[in-house]
Amino acid sequence: MIEVVCNDRLGKKVRVKCNTEDSIRDLKKLIAAQTGTHEIHDGMNLELYYQ
Repeated sequence: MIEVVCNDRLGKKVRVKCNTEDSIRDLKKLIAAQTGTHEIHDGMNLELYYQ
């Protein structure tokens, strides 16, 4: 399991835990569930922290 820290550049920073087998589409759905329904652009930086 990994923890992804996502900064949406609107002042909101969330930590999302996901499995290593999850696809990018699954990761985007998990982040959208935490931050709201605005689009996650391709240029957005995602930092990965392995536990």
